[in-house]
Amino acid sequence: MKPDEISELKELIAFLKENQIAEFDLDRGDLKVRLKFASAVAPTASQLDLASLARLMGSAPTPVGHVAHTPVHATPPAAPAPAAAPEEELHIVKSPIVGTFYESPSPGSPAFVGNGDRVEKGQVLCIVEAMKLMNEIESDASGEIVKRLVTNGQPIEFGQPLFAIRTA
Repeated sequence: MKPDEISELKELIAFLKENQIAEFDLDRGDLKVRLKFASAVAPTASQLDLASLARLMGSAPTPVGHVAHTPVHATPPAAPAPAAAPEEELHIVKSPIVGTFYESPSPGSPAFVGNGDRVEKGQVLCIVEAMKLMNEIESDASGEIVKRLVTNGQPIEFGQPLFAIRTA
């Protein structure tokens, strides 16, 4: 690589980290670059300033919409979320499938539930999209939503905690 290309690549890496982009592909002639970063959340294309990225790199970028599982550049782990009071019993609703988490039935619609909402057993909490199928995830306990543990549009794994519910 030429020194100016290395400089552009460094600027690109800084931009991607600043905007918390988990994975990025660039194909410019004979130059092909694939970057993956360890990240908890991958922003959607609508959240990014793609025009400024295109100006920076001189071509159209190709963001990839999922979190990388094998990081190229290790980033320090995020500080653990503050735990609920030890005497408080929280029920954790976990994902029964691998897919993409959605908080509402369609873009622009209000979320099924939010922090502080009271839920009943069997009430729909979210949707997990898997293989183009929308799967409603229902609460397996009654109580108050204390915290949503994932973000809208985030890829999730089987058994990944989605919500913390105060059952008492």
